[in-house]
Amino acid sequence: MSKKLVQDFYKSDALINSEIMDAYLHPDVVLDWNSSTGLKQLKRQDLLTLAKELSKAYVRSKAKISHILKDGNLIVVRYSHYIKTIENPREEMLLAHFMVIWELQDDKLYRGYQISQLP
Repeated sequence: MSKKLVQDFYKSDALINSEIMDAYLHPDVVLDWNSSTGLKQLKRQDLLTLAKELSKAYVRSKAKISHILKDGNLIVVRYSHYIKTIENPREEMLLAHFMVIWELQDDKLYRGYQISQLP
């Protein structure tokens, strides 16, 4: 169940649709994200705001999962995030590569540890 929940999250438009994302997030969710600009800690409202901001620039978002592993209530996902921009909706572009460990609680994304790399 938990592996499917994470797969469904990344297969949905949650990364660019805050309403969809909202359904997957635990009320106390926290994501520690090591990005090219340093460590960011995002809480629920930060994640929803990020999805809203991304929806202003991207008309389509697709996470291509290459690996997904489950260990208890932890799910590890490795994926590449592709987008289509408003300016060029016909061309799919690689945004970044991601590796994230999600801890689930109450069938929701509760605690995440993510690292990303630009292409």
